Amino acid sequence: MNKSTSLVITGAAMDLSIKIAPSILSADFMRLGEQVREAESAGVDRVQIDVMDGRFVPNITFGSAALRALRPLTRLQLEAHLMVQPPEDFIERIAQAGADTIIVHQEATPHLHRAIQHIHALGKKAGVAINPSTPANMLTEVVGYLQLVLVMTVNPGFGGQEFIVETLAKVRQVRNWIGERSLDCEVEVDGGIHLETAPRAVEAGANVLVAGTAVFGNKDGVAAGVEELLAACYRSGNREQGTGNRE
Repeated sequence: MNKSTSLVITGAAMDLSIKIAPSILSADFMRLGEQVREAESAGVDRVQIDVMDGRFVPNITFGSAALRALRPLTRLQLEAHLMVQPPEDFIERIAQAGADTIIVHQEATPHLHRAIQHIHALGKKAGVAINPSTPANMLTEVVGYLQLVLVMTVNPGFGGQEFIVETLAKVRQVRNWIGERSLDCEVEVDGGIHLETAPRAVEAGANVLVAGTAVFGNKDGVAAGVEELLAACYRSGNREQGTGNRE
């Protein structure tokens, strides 16, 4: 990557390296490879690919072919968010296509632990997502096996939705669990992330912000979209905690 655009916010409660994960659902599909390379040049460490099946969510988007096409174009981590049912039918294909992290939904399978084991057996990082109406307590039995917890801040299936403020309490709850158990696990939020909501998510304990329109829809380009989101978190971190260090 050409430069680092992560942000460290330090305070009494936590010390978080904040990262932006551009969601290619909001990219220009006619220039998808080019837009992913722009994200890489902006200094992010990953992009998120939303895999939707028209069953778990009403929309249909990318599949393994999209990941396979993107894999040789970038050194970024490819984070596959599986909004599919059952995820077990997709995990191996998505892994073979080049995903580095595979996120499954708690609501999509009765055998969540088995799905996590499968992801790890394929040599990939495992994440679990929960919908806005799903209690964080549904993750208590598996959080110790995860590299990432994704708290959906909108209902999955479409981009451009309004941030659901009530989900911030779950972000805090998950962050507290991770801190109490000293786990090496990221807390990610996805949905309605922009200049006003990004700082609130970070304050609650998120350290990875999935952003689509705020990044790919920025009139000044992808790099400006990433930088503006981090700058908003930095300003908020200084106000809230008195310190904020750019990497």
